[in-house]
Amino acid sequence: MGHDPKNMDEKEIKEVLTGLLASLGEDHEVEVCPLSGSGSNRSYFRLFADHRSYIATYVPDAKEGLCFIRLADAFRKVGRDVPQVLAHSDDGHFYIQEDLGDASLFSMLGSREATELIKESLLRLVRLQQTPESVWRKYCMAGAFDRRQAMWDLNYFKYEYLKPREIVFDEDRLEDDFERLACRLDSIKNEYWGFMMRDCQSRNVMVAERGPVFIDFQGGRPGPVLYDAVSMLWQARAGFDPEFRMKMIDFYCDAFCGGQQDKKREMLSSLGDIVLFRTLQVLGAYGFRGLVQRKAHFLLSIPGALANLSQLIDDGILDSYPELKKCAQLLTCSLSSADGKGEGGLLVEVISFSYKKGYPDDLSGNGGGFMFDCRALHNPGRYVEYRNLTGRDKPVADFLESQGEVEGFLKSAWALTDAAIERYIRRRFTRLQIGFGCTGGQHRSVYSAERTAAHIRRLFPEVKVLLRHREQNILESI
Repeated sequence: MGHDPKNMDEKEIKEVLTGLLASLGEDHEVEVCPLSGSGSNRSYFRLFADHRSYIATYVPDAKEGLCFIRLADAFRKVGRDVPQVLAHSDDGHFYIQEDLGDASLFSMLGSREATELIKESLLRLVRLQQTPESVWRKYCMAGAFDRRQAMWDLNYFKYEYLKPREIVFDEDRLEDDFERLACRLDSIKNEYWGFMMRDCQSRNVMVAERGPVFIDFQGGRPGPVLYDAVSMLWQARAGFDPEFRMKMIDFYCDAFCGGQQDKKREMLSSLGDIVLFRTLQVLGAYGFRGLVQRKAHFLLSIPGALANLSQLIDDGILDSYPELKKCAQLLTCSLSSADGKGEGGLLVEVISFSYKKGYPDDLSGNGGGFMFDCRALHNPGRYVEYRNLTGRDKPVADFLESQGEVEGFLKSAWALTDAAIERYIRRRFTRLQIGFGCTGGQHRSVYSAERTAAHIRRLFPEVKVLLRHREQNILESI
């Protein structure tokens, strides 16, 4: 067909979808309503024709579209819980499927029936995964999961999340850790393999009238099935506590292994490595989709993923990967301070940064805080004797204070931040971000952040203060 909705007007899209509905015998007037997108580049529409509704999808990658269409058909024929594709274009770019409604498993997590829905989803996942390979293998886009695929995802984490966070690490040692983890994943026995959905998060499980139905499985392939259960139970924004996760994992493994305890123990022996791998994989995705593309859903997912990573450190899962553990500790440092290891309270993160490199990211999920522009202050960086120093050095501090500008600037800033901190404490808020930016993030902003962190620590001793000099790669708990 060669169509692309991004370059098609509403009338053209309607003509394409009306034509597909006509093949189903629907000759009524069709209403086409675009739906909000997901993390992919697919486009979704809800269609209304007479008294029925349908879901239509446009897929830029025709191979991906045909994969979904054929896998859905194959699984439906053997009674698995996937959507029915009712019509599709010959090239696979457009397809129409049954409308499963708007309730995903994720949207139901706070309900009374959430636990039973999760259990039922896990049971249906087992049935999907244990479908004979002869039914679905020939329709998969990707090859079987192996060491090479694991390395792709680990390097995705390194380049899309770790390096943009400006974490300093030993490249060779980190690669050694990646190789070790990839080899362990590759060694999982085929007995614990099956159809791996690849992205089995609760947003990809729709709760229809007939129960949980799996969607978005076009990336499926032969692989370690435990990965899918981990994807659902360790989903960053699902917020399951560790005890509940382990209870549900135990339930899932019992179902997959038919109650055979020896098999279940062997299956669970790879759990830590799979959780670690999935956590790194999603952080890579959150880095690209959130930090680079600025998609809100992914930015809001980062704190939850970092909390999972912090738990893995505490559980000793990263002890076999020393360089990766060091990186994880640096990444989760602010999170650990915020959590206070269960103490609660307010964390104030004070940051210096360079405007040339953009505003600092807020990973707390609340999007709140202050950003103060220090560039109106006289710049020590214009003078040779200060160029290799920072705002932490006494000569730079003396220079700024001698100009007579910085005290008034900081007092004005503190009049705002002090009032906010007092209110945050009373209202039991947990995070506040205060940033100071200048041209290079080296002199004025660093000095201002240092002074502000010390001021808050002195005035509000009950508050936890985290000081981060982004461009200097310095992170300290004050």
